[in-house]
Amino acid sequence: MRVLVTGWPSFLHGEATAGDVLSMSRVCDALVSAAIPHDTAWSPGFRSDGMNLDDADSGRYSHLVFVCGPAHGEQVRFLHERYANCRRIAVGVSILDPADAAVTGFHRILPRDGPSIARPDMAVGASTVSVPVVGVVFAPGQAEYGVARRHRSVHRALLRWLRELDCARLPLDTRLTSDDWRLCRTPDQLASVFARLDAVITTRLHGLVLGLRAGIPVLAVDPIAGGGKVTAQARALDWPALVSAEQTADAGAFDPWWRWCLAPAGRERARRREFPSADALTSDLLDELLAGRPA
Repeated sequence: MRVLVTGWPSFLHGEATAGDVLSMSRVCDALVSAAIPHDTAWSPGFRSDGMNLDDADSGRYSHLVFVCGPAHGEQVRFLHERYANCRRIAVGVSILDPADAAVTGFHRILPRDGPSIARPDMAVGASTVSVPVVGVVFAPGQAEYGVARRHRSVHRALLRWLRELDCARLPLDTRLTSDDWRLCRTPDQLASVFARLDAVITTRLHGLVLGLRAGIPVLAVDPIAGGGKVTAQARALDWPALVSAEQTADAGAFDPWWRWCLAPAGRERARRREFPSADALTSDLLDELLAGRPA
């Protein structure tokens, strides 16, 4: 016996959703527990390092298991043709049309939903590992900095690095609006999001400020050659985790500060929230206003 585990994430033109992948993982864990040999097929667009269907010779397998999603469409019907010699089982799938060849091609179907059927999705029982939740806040073009702007190259370097980072990335924007549900409407709403993060990665001044204000460690990257307001603010707040625009040319520039931000030292430094001169500008303004007031 050898089982090939498949699902919509197996197809080149399929879709890998978290629920699909978790359900496939749950099946694989169950097969391991039962000491049943198996392989998993992945789309090269999703897992370029995994085995794909082109490499999964039907002659190697006694069973094909299709996991999660709708049992529907040409790609599912293709599995019946390619693995005609295997016993084919669908588990945790939705049955939209019981007469569909994608459905009738299976020897056995264990559905999660269909006509008069509703069972828990397999993803609910899958195991996961907690990873850091990271707010990512990028600055806009900031034309006011002229030829010193390095936003494009800095953001390109950051995105390359972020793609390989094992974390939950949450894109954030400090802009507020009342007509776009994707953006916060009030500062309180955005501050509440920052307070629930494990870390912040930002090229924007207020990404740095809002992160530290919430006691969250921030990896700040200045997109301005020679240093702009992000560098100045990191200095004013006595925050060391800063990467300059020039340093982003080095692929390893982010890693040391990222590790520090998630380590006890970085977390403790952020939790202090000690900004002795935080109200200096407010005090200066009041002094200026009151200086000319008649006695």
